[in-house]
Amino acid sequence: MTSPLDLPVARFLDTLEIVAKEGRHLIYSWSGLFSQVIDVEWVNNLEQNADCAEQMEAFVSRFGRMQYTVADKLFPRWLLALAEKPGSQIETLNRAERLGVLTSTERWLEMRNLRNRLVHEYMTDPAKFAQDLVLAKEYSLVLIETVNRLRQDAVTRMGHKKESLPGELTLPEQCPEGCHEAI
Repeated sequence: MTSPLDLPVARFLDTLEIVAKEGRHLIYSWSGLFSQVIDVEWVNNLEQNADCAEQMEAFVSRFGRMQYTVADKLFPRWLLALAEKPGSQIETLNRAERLGVLTSTERWLEMRNLRNRLVHEYMTDPAKFAQDLVLAKEYSLVLIETVNRLRQDAVTRMGHKKESLPGELTLPEQCPEGCHEAI
């Protein structure tokens, strides 16, 4: 006989696997894009440099997709797996913060606004766009750490074995020790 929690737990674990894959793709894009100096000149040269433009597009797409998937799918499914009822997105984010998997709801909302700017205000101001890309570099690390915290929560609170979960996301080597802690 199956428990009423089996389906929500399975959906959470399936979504955690999807987000882990998105995270690995984001890390790949992060590593390639930010091996370069991102500044106004770099942004202004995108029209002449198709390879850099494609790298930037891939990063922005992966950053936005992962941020959306975590907030709109993974967090609510995690709460359902804990036998909690998710509410509005702000309520879900606040609950995730109270339970320790999200460091700051306010920062998460800033990240969502950043995602919207990167997608919808695409390079209308090269200086602002360069700043936003650098900010997305930092917020990518927040995404990665949040997924790792959710993975750890599945172990400690839900009792799953680490081996049965997707692997922990490894922060890019280009990140100096402790850079992600400043967020």
